[in-house]
Amino acid sequence: MFERIERVPGDAILGLIEAYQQDTNPQKVDLGVGVYRDDQGRTPVLATVKKAEEQLCQSEVTKSYIGSHGDSRYTEAVTRMVVGEDSAALKARRISTTQTPGGTGALRLAADFLKAHLPNRAIWLSDPTWPNHPAIFDAAGIEVKHYPYVNADNRLDFEAMLAALKEVPEGDIVLLHACCHNPTGFDLSEDQWRKILDVVQSRGLLPLIDFAYQGFGDGLDQDAFGVRLFVETLDEMLITTSCSKNFGLYRERTGSLMVLAADEEQMQNVRTQVAIAARENYSTPPSHGAAVVAEILSSQTLTEQWKQELADMRGRINGLRSDFVAAFRPHGLEERFAFIADQRGMFSYTGLTQKQVKRLRDEFSIYMVGSGRANIAGLSEASLDYVASAIATVVK
Repeated sequence: MFERIERVPGDAILGLIEAYQQDTNPQKVDLGVGVYRDDQGRTPVLATVKKAEEQLCQSEVTKSYIGSHGDSRYTEAVTRMVVGEDSAALKARRISTTQTPGGTGALRLAADFLKAHLPNRAIWLSDPTWPNHPAIFDAAGIEVKHYPYVNADNRLDFEAMLAALKEVPEGDIVLLHACCHNPTGFDLSEDQWRKILDVVQSRGLLPLIDFAYQGFGDGLDQDAFGVRLFVETLDEMLITTSCSKNFGLYRERTGSLMVLAADEEQMQNVRTQVAIAARENYSTPPSHGAAVVAEILSSQTLTEQWKQELADMRGRINGLRSDFVAAFRPHGLEERFAFIADQRGMFSYTGLTQKQVKRLRDEFSIYMVGSGRANIAGLSEASLDYVASAIATVVK
């Protein structure tokens, strides 16, 4: 029965992992895989995560299922973190939060829910966007379309984005990146968020905001500006979240889908349907990561320690951005790559061509995605000059 099944190319980023591991060059640098790394190249377990795990080891009394919506301690804590403690929508019980297997699981759950209850609606994604976004919605049977995001000069083209959104058919879904846009690193300003909101309202669009990097841009509250603006203004929207980056829980698959409804009754109606979609997809989410997050956010001491760890990671990334730009100075390229310091989050859309990326890999053992997306967190103080020099070689 399997004889007609054809082999397909593997995931490009996963392929980079294998190629990097097999590379024997001692100067090799991995800027492809989207995980945070410290200056020693490690993706650390946060100290607060270890403390929370120690406490859970002593207090956990069961490994039973946690239900389709997940751990209520987790969902309540994460909802407050995302929309704010003083959210009017939260106090009005208009938000339903469902724990999911990571941010990817949240997106797929959202896709299944939208396909079932809002059929024949297209979803609009930024061009470019996270490569898995179109795959997820296409797999769910939702038509995928795109709006422009960066121009030929590798800069945020907000005017083109706004103009395209003004032409989106009424009732369609628009996916927006809350912060730390993947792959470009270019984020919207507060004024730009307000203008997008005006278009969403006037066109009758349904926003889905993907919030995978809260705290990695400018701060927990600052990064949530667009999300909170929409929540406190609109009747309906969806939010997907992830704890992979800000809690370092990559392999624990800890995320959530939040749905905002016009009132509590509609929220409860939606909530029952999301539970069915979850049941048909993965039944119940994994427990451990959510329990860790709940343990941290329920303790004032652990919360403050975690916020400092998050600030340290954010500070390291933003510091690397400035230092990376400075490393181009001896090569006369500081102005050309100045935008890297203005971007936010782990990723930078460098503007390098696929041919230049291939040269970096083949000649210098520097690995990044073919689109030119680089994970800035993969740099170290020791590798900055080497990478800048290699890039200078391939662009001249």
